[in-house]
Formats: sequence, C-alpha cells, structure tokens
Amino acid sequence: MKFRFHLTERWAPEYGNWVSKRLIYVPATVGIGFIVLAMWSLVLMILGTMFLLVAAYFGYARYLFSPRGGDVQGSIWSILLTHLEWDGRGQALDIGCGNGGLSIRLVKKFPDAKIIGVDSWGAKWGYSKSLCERNASLESVGECVTFQRANASSLPFPDESFDVVVSNLVFHEVRDTRDKVKLVREALRVVRKGGRFALQDLFLMKQVYGDVDELLRTIRGWGVTKVEFVETRKAPFIPRVLKLPFMVGTLGLIVGEK
Repeated sequence: MKFRFHLTERWAPEYGNWVSKRLIYVPATVGIGFIVLAMWSLVLMILGTMFLLVAAYFGYARYLFSPRGGDVQGSIWSILLTHLEWDGRGQALDIGCGNGGLSIRLVKKFPDAKIIGVDSWGAKWGYSKSLCERNASLESVGECVTFQRANASSLPFPDESFDVVVSNLVFHEVRDTRDKVKLVREALRVVRKGGRFALQDLFLMKQVYGDVDELLRTIRGWGVTKVEFVETRKAPFIPRVLKLPFMVGTLGLIVGEK
C-alpha cells in the first residue's frame, strides 16, 4: 500500500499551492517559541496562541486550495477558462504560468492551439521551467505547450502576437512595476486586433488598482473593443474563510476582445 502511494505521488503533476508553507511554519515556530517562554509571562502565552492560530488558518487555507482539499486553486483556473470566448484556433500566451497549471488546462481545452507559458520563476514560490515541462509531459501535452522565461513588465513579443492572452493572480506579485495597470496594458499590447483576453487578479484591491469602473474605462480608452468585469470572489466554490482581503476576497476577472 505504501509503495503504491509513493509511486502515485512520484508520477503526479505538481502545480504548487498559492499558500506557501512558510506562511504555516514561520508563525507556528514563533508561536511555539512564545509558549515555551510563557512560564514567565501571560502576554507571551497570548502571543504564542495567536501565532499558532495564524499558522492553523494558513494550514487550512493551503488544504482548501490543494486538489486533496477543496481544489479551489483548480476551480479558479477553470472559471477563467469558462469566461474565455475562443474557438481554440491560433496561439495563446499565459503570463506568469508558475508550474504550468493554467497553460496545461488551456491546451487540454483547446488541443489545436499553440500555447506559450512565460514566467520569471523566482525562488519565492518554488516554480520552475523544468517543473512546467515535467507537468506537461505527465499530462501528455508536452508537444502542445512551450515555456520560456520572461518578465510581465516587458514581454519579449511584438505587438499583436497572440490570438489569446491569459493571466491568473500574477500582476499584484510583479515587484519591478509599481503601477499594476501598466502590466494590464502590456498584456493587452500583445493581443492581436480581434483577439481575446482573460486576466484574473486582485482587481478589487483599491490600493493596487483603484476603482474597477475607472480601470475598465481606462482599458476601453486603449482601443479595446469589448471588456467586462466578473467578480470571481463571489463564486460559490470559494469558501467564506478564503474571502478575506489578503486571500481571494478581492479576486476579479477582466475579459474581453481587443
């Protein structure tokens, strides 16, 4: 039984989890440390308990995002693809592909398309190009999708290169561009005229993107033919415990046609 379990794990795709293990281990370690010292102070006991509660929350959130839990992470990818109106002919770009989860789902839904996934693959999330390629191979789509290093701030593609551009929970994490609206414009730059886009991020976080209606007006001002906003934070598959502002409580989807 154990052998079968480890064999399955070895050959399973690994798409990572948006809740880093550090968000669990660090507060848990600090909490335990405070409790160990709590014999000298009630305040330390209270602080230790608070840190352990934080660790427990992130542990539960990680479980909900995982395929073995609520698979909220996979459902968020799926809802993006559900709102993507495309016949599957042509070339698509996935900006910030991580370990290739959305790129692979894209090629499975549109098997005749050519998919390119790009990412900077920093060390923070444990993502890499090699893991993308391994996952694609395990999902039997290795010949249909390619991956390359690129920065969302300055994509290495000419104007109007793609029939479709998608991105999921990436822009707010890009450190070298303070104005995140510029990242949206850069993504739309490489969409051909008449092409489609589906960009999902924390668009309801006003301190990052400002007012959503104003953002949509700005996008229309770039010559985009059609654009609409979907409050994916209200999707029924997202548990209430994940709808906090620092999780996916400000999640939204901008979709349309250039």
